[in-house]
Parts: sequence; C-alpha cells; structure tokens
Amino acid sequence: MDRELVERARGGDRDAFTVLVHQISDRLYAIAHRILRDGDLAQDALQNAIVTAWRQLPHLRDADRFEAWSQRILVHACYAESRRRGRSAATVRLISFSPSTPDTSDALADRDEIERAFRRLSPDHRAVLVLHHYLGLPLVEVAATLGIPAGTARSRLHNASRVLRSAIEADSQPTIEEVRLA
Repeated sequence: MDRELVERARGGDRDAFTVLVHQISDRLYAIAHRILRDGDLAQDALQNAIVTAWRQLPHLRDADRFEAWSQRILVHACYAESRRRGRSAATVRLISFSPSTPDTSDALADRDEIERAFRRLSPDHRAVLVLHHYLGLPLVEVAATLGIPAGTARSRLHNASRVLRSAIEADSQPTIEEVRLA
C-alpha cells in the first residue's frame, strides 16, 4: 500500500481514497462473501465499510496498516449486515465454482458438505476462519483485526473447527429413513 496515497486520503483527497478502494475492494469483497455466504449481503457490507472507512480515515493512526484497518472495518460491517438481515438471510446461496477440469461427484459432495457446515457457523466464527485460513493471518493479527484478545481468537477458531467437524460428521450419519430402507 502506498503510504503517500493513504496520507493524501487521510487529508481529505477523495481521488486518493478512490485509488485505495480500487486497490483493495476485490479482496475485501472476497472476505465479505466468505463470511456472509451471499453476494448481495457481501456487496452491502463492502459499501458500508467503504463509507465508514472514508469517515474514519482521519483517525487512522498508522498509514502503513490501512489494509488491515480496512479489513477490520469490513468484518464489523459484515457483523452488522448479518444482524440487520437476520441469520437465515446470511445463509441463502452457495458459492458458484467453475473448475477448469471436470469435477468428480465426490468432490462436489465434499464441497457441498463443507458449505452446509460452514453456514451453521456464526459470523464471528466465520470471520476468524476466513482471516486465518483464507488470508493466512496469524491468530495475533486475526485478533488485532477483529479487535479481540488473542485468546478469544484462538477460542473462536477452535470452536469453529469443532462445529464444522461436528456438522460434517452429523451430515454423514444416515437418517432414520435411510436406515429403514437399507
């Protein structure tokens, strides 16, 4: 990130801010989409985060941390969007995927199983998983981005992993109807 550009934007230069937003908006949208699991909700959260970032930019203490600061604002916008639209609205759509080679039915079933399990997580748990596993941030940075203690980030990651594992195991158990048919 160009420090001079951030400084100009902090001083009220809208063009500099527009350039900054263009540099990070795709990445921010991807984060929001992974947390909210819905393109429209992710777009709304991104728009709200951009407006908040513009308003809060004069208060940014470290221009070199602009992207991390923006991610934190985005995650909080995702939380707000999830609360505003309700939990069920945040779990409506599947992520579309177009593999370059034909996919086997097992791989499709695995992705569907993981998607169903991921949708059972709260936005707090999704955020930790996305920041840690998708962005590759160490837990200390995840905690700083979310504004929570490192122990809380560790706990959320552990609990999210446990819920995912339990959901996948539960989905793989035969239903009573399947047992009757066997």
